[in-house]
Amino acid sequence: MADFEDEEVPRVKKYERGDKLKDTSRIWDRKLRGHLIRSEAKRERAAERSAKLETFLEDEPGFLEPEGLERTHKFSQKAIVESVDATTARKHFELKLDKLGPYKMSYTRNGRHLLIGGKKGHVATMDWMEKRLGAEFQVQETVKDVKYLHNETMFAVAQKKYVHIYDNTGVELHCLRRQRHVHMLDFLPYHFLLVTASEDGWLRYQDTSTGTLVVQYKTKKGRSDSMVHNPYNAITLLGQHNGVVSMWSPNSGAPLVKMLCHRGPVKSIAVDKEGRYLASSGLDGSMKVWDVRTYKLLYQYQRQRPAQCLHFSQRGLLAAGNGHDVNVWKDVYREKQKMPYMSHHLTHSAVEQFEFCPFEDVLGVGHGLGFVSLLIPGAGEPNYDALELNPHQTKKQRQEAEVKGLLEKIQPDLISLDPFQIVKVNKKGAKDEEVEEKEDRFHPRYRKKGRSGTRKVYERKQGMILESKRKKRQEEVRERQKESRKQTIEKRRVIASALDRFT
Repeated sequence: MADFEDEEVPRVKKYERGDKLKDTSRIWDRKLRGHLIRSEAKRERAAERSAKLETFLEDEPGFLEPEGLERTHKFSQKAIVESVDATTARKHFELKLDKLGPYKMSYTRNGRHLLIGGKKGHVATMDWMEKRLGAEFQVQETVKDVKYLHNETMFAVAQKKYVHIYDNTGVELHCLRRQRHVHMLDFLPYHFLLVTASEDGWLRYQDTSTGTLVVQYKTKKGRSDSMVHNPYNAITLLGQHNGVVSMWSPNSGAPLVKMLCHRGPVKSIAVDKEGRYLASSGLDGSMKVWDVRTYKLLYQYQRQRPAQCLHFSQRGLLAAGNGHDVNVWKDVYREKQKMPYMSHHLTHSAVEQFEFCPFEDVLGVGHGLGFVSLLIPGAGEPNYDALELNPHQTKKQRQEAEVKGLLEKIQPDLISLDPFQIVKVNKKGAKDEEVEEKEDRFHPRYRKKGRSGTRKVYERKQGMILESKRKKRQEEVRERQKESRKQTIEKRRVIASALDRFT
């Protein structure tokens, strides 16, 4: 029993928040003292409960483990489906849609709903776990990209000319006519910003909560083939045709950082969940892994064909697709890998786009003939925070989460490379402090007959500041005049010589 208590102490300390309240005897207010004691007891109970529930969490992901001379990338999807339970086997399925492809796809943030869009106008939503179709319609024009917004009730479709917003029943809510010829979509969930990249090189930020266009910038590098955002600081990354990966913020008309990653055009980029590592692929045939914190190259993989699409899972697996093949790599940023973790070959079509499903060991792949859901053991995060993202949320929980997200929405002005810059102290200069001290020392005299209102006092205070600045400028002018007079007097004191005209 004593050994168990000794093990429990460091667990509880890990979940404690802040320092404990040691002495309350000096607090004379009994009401305040009782409130602090009760709140401290609640914090201790919460830490103990979290430590007890830690035993039910998954510490190690369930990766494939080969035996003997086996190789995990040799395992087929058929063999994996036959080895797992019936519930997991149902997550592997294929949709054969051979007339309206190739297909782009998008998962919701909680991983429950799936959105697919065919290039020839077919758009459909579904609850893929229960295999229940939500909405299906034909837009009668080219579909370039699809993206879910803050939840499954709204999604954006980049069509031939404009970007259209639809609800979960397929009804068109908005047509964004200022978003023209868009071919890539991205969404910042904590800022409610829809980020679009157009074919003529424009990068735009649209606020989906108010419907206003926040800002638009000309990248001056033409069409970008890849776009993704960093989950750590909400910085948008663009892969450009000159081999540069640029980082953009709505606060700057120029890229904050430029990284020369490849010798040819950048085809795809991906950032991991914690925003520490960047994977990029280019037409030079290389796939590189970078440390975003230091902008240094970690590992490089040379391939025969360039990867057309890259994506990181929640557990750090990297999926790379080129042609008919989909390869999943494990621990690419810890050490250089000799062979992929898993592989899958599409027999009759090429890969268009893929994405790991959140909180599930599933990789959704959109290709030329439809959609396929692949089982990738160890890809998803098994321990989710129900207050942040809940895959099993009810309708009421979804509505409450939407209201809470709107109330806690982060403004676009706060997007920067360092997200903690806002909590730093801005140290002012000594001159500013002197001006503030003079302003604070000045208290206008009280006047009767309504002449001491807020506006009148402010005007008198501003007049005093302007008068002090004017006097300061006059003093500076007087000092310069004194110096010039001294110089002229010194020149006159010099005895003139007949030979001065030759100098």
